[in-house]
Amino acid sequence: MATLLSSVSTLTNPSPEPFRKAYGFYSQIPNLHSFSLNKGFIRVLASTQVTISPKDSVYTKPNRKPGNNNNTRHRDHKLNDAFLQLERMVSKGHKPDVVQATNLLYDLCKANKMKKAIKVMEMMVSSGIIPDASSYTYLVNCLCKKGNVGYAMQLVEKMEDYGYPTNTVTYNSLVRGLCMLGNLNQSLQFLDRLIQKGLVPNAFTYSFLLEAAYKERGVHEAMKLLDDIIAKGGKPNLVSYNVLLTGLCKEGRTEEAIQFFRNLPSKGFEPNVVSYNILLRSLCMEGRWEEANELLAEMDGGDRSPTVVTYNILIGSLVYHGKTDHALKVLDEMVKGRFRPSAASYNPIIACLCREGKVDLVVKCLDQMFHRRCKPNEGTYNGLAMLCGVGKVQEAFAIIQSLGNKQNSSPQEFYKYVITSLCRKGKTYQAFQLLYEMTKYGFTPDSYTYSSLIRGLCMEGLIEEALEIFVVMEEYDYKPDVDNFNALLLGLCKSRRTDLSLEVFQMMIEKGQMPNETTYTILVEGIAHQDELELSAEVLKELQLRQVVSESTVERLVMQYDFEGIEV
Repeated sequence: MATLLSSVSTLTNPSPEPFRKAYGFYSQIPNLHSFSLNKGFIRVLASTQVTISPKDSVYTKPNRKPGNNNNTRHRDHKLNDAFLQLERMVSKGHKPDVVQATNLLYDLCKANKMKKAIKVMEMMVSSGIIPDASSYTYLVNCLCKKGNVGYAMQLVEKMEDYGYPTNTVTYNSLVRGLCMLGNLNQSLQFLDRLIQKGLVPNAFTYSFLLEAAYKERGVHEAMKLLDDIIAKGGKPNLVSYNVLLTGLCKEGRTEEAIQFFRNLPSKGFEPNVVSYNILLRSLCMEGRWEEANELLAEMDGGDRSPTVVTYNILIGSLVYHGKTDHALKVLDEMVKGRFRPSAASYNPIIACLCREGKVDLVVKCLDQMFHRRCKPNEGTYNGLAMLCGVGKVQEAFAIIQSLGNKQNSSPQEFYKYVITSLCRKGKTYQAFQLLYEMTKYGFTPDSYTYSSLIRGLCMEGLIEEALEIFVVMEEYDYKPDVDNFNALLLGLCKSRRTDLSLEVFQMMIEKGQMPNETTYTILVEGIAHQDELELSAEVLKELQLRQVVSESTVERLVMQYDFEGIEV
């Protein structure tokens, strides 16, 4: 394990030279710099005869429950049979049962079979059935949440052609979906369309638009949009004004934010605790303590009474300005006020004490957490990792070991969770340092731990170091499995090194590791993200013919990237 730690020692002082490029795993990849993305994957795929193996996600722990994959397949078969039966019934001119058809629509949405769900809705309407508003809105909302706003818009247009009216709630889903995709102009066009149809936008509509406006164009443009909305007879609520208040504070325009806040009563609204918290955060982060105290004095009851969030803002801001003692006093006052602190209340204090190397105070703070029945979370462990940065690795591990003894899970599972948490937050080097200490006490890294480390390194842009992990694994007679390769492939694709990922894919097969559905999905999406949509579609079509990706995965990818020529 010492080799594992030393292999990433360059993380603290990255060398400009390639990382052990001529050694091990990295040097085994052929034609590294001459690989053609346009031809590579088809050639690699053609040279391999693979079948689908159980799908294990690289994002979550594999589900080891027996029969899980069989249950999924059984569910998919039942849904497909029900869909085909409905299709046959409608084609013969029969009217389907509205309850059964609606339940099928919901089940298809939950199974991510969105195209079939759309088809069910169309078959219901074409048969003369009027679907209830909730199922229609649910389908549109599902499509928008999955990023398939184009399909949602087409569905709404078809439904309107059938004479089925669209309500404000459905339009809100479209507006929000477009805003999430950064299409503010199109969202505004939809707003005009909504008004022309006689529908009245509600406060949620305006809040979505205003938030998108300040994020895309700045709060000045969002203010102008608010003026336009009011001029057209719109009636935003306090939520809309809080959105703009947030925008002013995030742009550092605190004086304007204060004036905006004070003018809220003239707009017909009394600030609530959310309004106060937004402004309080800005004042505290700027160290304007007197003004912050004056604002706190106003939070004297009703809708503006302080909450746990208020106290957490004060604690985090005080710690940010190096006033840890004051933060601890606020924490005590919070408890006296009968508020229950959360891990988020303690984490900034713990992180600061760890950066300062004050181990005794860290232990005291953690003891207080447990005494107050406050359970540590990922943020707590990330804070403790700060001790590694001041040369107190063993102390950090001793504290984490002590926390592990108080958990219900086994030490093995607990240590895996800590390593994964650190890697997920960009603290991979500290994860390696603690891992070295953990192995002294019997912890053995497993596939999931290695995958977490690989993902962490890739996330920090340390691709060559991630490749080197495979060398270390083989040195310790640990054979990399499909999850480890998937973690690497995902990292390479996210780094826009799909050319290299295809070579790793080929070597994966040569080493006897058969790809699973996750492997193929990563590669198809990696090619698509490099603007090679035609090639990505061609690859997906080939994979579909070979039956190595599920129907639901094909459908999701076709809808997400708008592939043509692929039947789903």
